[in-house]
Amino acid sequence: MSEPERRPAPAERRDGALLVVGDVVTDVIARHRGPLASGTDTAAAVRTVPGGAGANVACWAAYWGATDVRLLGRVGADAAAWHERALTASGVQPCLVVDPQAPTGTVICLVDTGAAAERTFLTDSGASLRLDPGDWSDALLDGVAWLHLSGYLLFSESSRALVAAALASARARGVPVSLDPASAGFLVKLGVDRFLTLVEGLEVLLPSRDEACLLTGLPDAVDAAAKLSRHVPLVVAKQGGDGAMVARSGSVSAHVPAMPTAPRDTTGAGDAFTGAFLAALLAGARPEDAAREGCRAGALAVERVGGRPPAPE
Repeated sequence: MSEPERRPAPAERRDGALLVVGDVVTDVIARHRGPLASGTDTAAAVRTVPGGAGANVACWAAYWGATDVRLLGRVGADAAAWHERALTASGVQPCLVVDPQAPTGTVICLVDTGAAAERTFLTDSGASLRLDPGDWSDALLDGVAWLHLSGYLLFSESSRALVAAALASARARGVPVSLDPASAGFLVKLGVDRFLTLVEGLEVLLPSRDEACLLTGLPDAVDAAAKLSRHVPLVVAKQGGDGAMVARSGSVSAHVPAMPTAPRDTTGAGDAFTGAFLAALLAGARPEDAAREGCRAGALAVERVGGRPPAPE
């Protein structure tokens, strides 16, 4: 007799807010076609828009139906009011610390408008990674059902200390925590062992394909996701045009296909996935179904310029 099919346990709706802690930056997006012309001009369409992985996740979660989304971030006085207005308009309750010294972080996004719409980032973190334990309060978790941390916070000493404080508070209150590793390039500098130590106690890890492979040293994305799920109970590995994988207890339990799309700009696609995934999870969806919502949001995101969802109607 064959072994009965194992079905995922039913998920439960989580009543309460989603608190995102992460980066708020200004994106300068330059869309060009073909190689950059070194030493001279390259024609490009340039736009300045609000961004930041943490802020993008919060906005996509609100757009995808999460009714109470809050964001803790740090900005400079130069753009604080602009970012607060943009977040509020997207349905996010901002808690922005205004840095007295550093300007708002800025990312220059170079987007090749070829078929893949691939992007390259030039990052000046500015105030965004100057969050520190003094910006954290246990009261931030009042009414919160889920805490999400942007992996960018692990790339500076002060914001790493804030992550430790937030994780300790969440554990004490029984609030589950998720994290997106954010950047394979920065992970190399941080170190894999250090990263895995810093994120002990997470419920959900949402790496990209490159990040999953880097964190495990394995070249195959399926093997990488499976191995990571021995460290973190639930791993949702984003695969870009190949969709996403859900892994638990050392094995991949589902492969969710990507939605067909015509990409214009891949900036923020992973953030869109994460935001929609978390919104669906809070609403009671199983992780596999939440990952499908994430793929839907990612497909919508790459059809737009910038990392934020469409403006609310």
